[in-house]
Amino acid sequence: MEIKTKILICLIVFAFLDMIIPIPFTALILIYVVLEKPPWFKNLVTDIYKP
Repeated sequence: MEIKTKILICLIVFAFLDMIIPIPFTALILIYVVLEKPPWFKNLVTDIYKP
């Protein structure tokens, strides 16, 4: 499975969780990524945009 497909599936799951449980999981993850700058996020972006 491609990395883009995995990310799309994760975003769909987060969207359903946001509808069911009124806690903005996607926003919380975004805040974590912006503040902590985890290495897994850079690797993920590199995998998405590599030629």
